[in-house]
Amino acid sequence: MEVNRFIEPRLLEKIQPGKVLVLLGARRVGKTALLNRIVEQLKEPVVFLNGDDIQTHNLLDIRSTENYLRLMGGSKLLVIDEAQEITDIGKKLKLMADTIPGLRIIISGSSAFQINNQVAEPLVGRMRTVHLYPLAQLEFSATESLVETTAKLEDRLILGGYPELIHLKTQKEKTDYLKELAGAYLLKDVFAYEGIKKRDKIIALLQKIAFRCGTEISLESLGRELQLSKNTVEKYLDLFTKVFIIYPVSGFSRNLDNEITKMKKWYFMDNGIRNALINNFNPLNARDDTGLLWENYLNAERIKKTAYQEMERTGFFWRTHAQQEIDRIETYQDNIDAFEYKWGAGSISAPSAFKKAYPNARFQLINKNNYLNYIT
Repeated sequence: MEVNRFIEPRLLEKIQPGKVLVLLGARRVGKTALLNRIVEQLKEPVVFLNGDDIQTHNLLDIRSTENYLRLMGGSKLLVIDEAQEITDIGKKLKLMADTIPGLRIIISGSSAFQINNQVAEPLVGRMRTVHLYPLAQLEFSATESLVETTAKLEDRLILGGYPELIHLKTQKEKTDYLKELAGAYLLKDVFAYEGIKKRDKIIALLQKIAFRCGTEISLESLGRELQLSKNTVEKYLDLFTKVFIIYPVSGFSRNLDNEITKMKKWYFMDNGIRNALINNFNPLNARDDTGLLWENYLNAERIKKTAYQEMERTGFFWRTHAQQEIDRIETYQDNIDAFEYKWGAGSISAPSAFKKAYPNARFQLINKNNYLNYIT
């Protein structure tokens, strides 16, 4: 089974002479496969390099127009996978874009902090960034029937959407793959940045975030538990965000003094990675965190949808000190949309304090009956 990536047609539109298209996403999320698909679609000579290959470093080492013209050999398309591994890649790409007429460049990266540090400043005005996420339901839905999607929902809540999973047959193969991914490969860039000696602390912090996913988290409290300073915890969380494992959500507040805004909630971009970190792949009927998995899944799928469809949305959670809360708030222009997630049956209305403070906001319950409209 192959799943076409939703952003492929838009990526093709964004490839322009004199510009650098940056494809960002976690390791193993499908960037290389997508780049190969793009090359197939363009049907023209291409120089395809891999930043993990020392030969690529040697080819690009001499920063001169003459060297790069020789490298391109007349081709006008350059693709570099895992470009963050290459020293001074931003300056090298700028020289190429400035001096080789008609050259189009696509690079990928699994580490936003390395890509941004190396590329952003030299390529101001020349760079366009696109994010690739684990497989989204809107991508699965292109080839699945509603019956198939319904049957696979539990698996997606537990195993997530990393592309390799669709090629693995047994549950053990899938869980072993996710454990390997969560335990080392996704964190490769963090370990390289922080040093392998801190590996245990890094993994322990991620595990604590996994257990507290979707709740407000005190960085001071986490630091005390792990014997780390608040600043160190904050730095690690920022690194986890920049390698696309987790992301923060802030509290929404415009009107009420008792709305919570100081602490953030943290979510995982993929349920399978979260479950691998806590080594829990039990079925839903043997778990006590189904509601949490549902919330994490819907938030991630909504982010994929709004990013891929280029919807201008900013996401928050909403809660008061009186414990009234809403799972997700989205703002765009002057509009406020509120969404409450519920796994089980039943109805619910917006909290009274929210309705009073934001009378023009729209409120919607998202459950198993209507969630596909919300994420596809």
